[in-house]
Amino acid sequence: MHLLPSSSSSSLRLLSLALLLHVSFGVAAVDPLYAVCSTSRNYTANDAFGDNLRQLMFMLATKAPPIGFALGSVGQGVARANGLALCRGDIKSSECTTCVRTAGARVRDLCPNNKDGIIWFDECMLRYSDFEFFGEIDYDHRFYMWNRDNVSDAVVFDGEVANLMNRLKQKAYISPLLFATGQMEIGESRELYGLVQCSKDLSGGDCKKCLEAVIGELPSCCDGKRGGRVVGGSCNIRYELYPFFDA
Repeated sequence: MHLLPSSSSSSLRLLSLALLLHVSFGVAAVDPLYAVCSTSRNYTANDAFGDNLRQLMFMLATKAPPIGFALGSVGQGVARANGLALCRGDIKSSECTTCVRTAGARVRDLCPNNKDGIIWFDECMLRYSDFEFFGEIDYDHRFYMWNRDNVSDAVVFDGEVANLMNRLKQKAYISPLLFATGQMEIGESRELYGLVQCSKDLSGGDCKKCLEAVIGELPSCCDGKRGGRVVGGSCNIRYELYPFFDA
């Protein structure tokens, strides 16, 4: 898979080149897909925000696994830490626990003393900030991943991808989970697999808007590619020519 920040997200350029190289070449499974740290707002070692952030990470890792999602805040005023964790809708609670715990530790390693950070793994996403961001579509944090290989019939294939993504969008935004997977037969004896998901702090209507936006970005990254993802802070989509989710 190749990876590229969305051009609409200037904050993504803050990611270190070292992390980008790790992701591009798949060095280790424990490495995140991507992470973003805001350097504009920081806290010191003795700041109450740091203690509140540690408590927040513990709370998210405890609350998220049963339903695959958690949000919350710890502290007051400028020391208040807000955060959410979202696990992929098809994974087990034990896998969710492991991913959220790992995400909480890794984002603090990658974003030391930063008051705003977001990190994505294949099985979960975690975000924290000193600003309350719940219930709003995040248009700022977004990146693309795609398969290096091309299909032979790009125009037809891209239309089939769009068809599947839009079909899954219609299922997801009316689902309590804001999540949908599916597959469709394309050509002879070939299956296309897809997954879409929104963060559960969004309304169904905002989930639909978010998914429409990321589906609309597929031509920017993934025309004619055998697999691709558009991943954001509020929703994400993925398609492949092989099964990658649990039924």
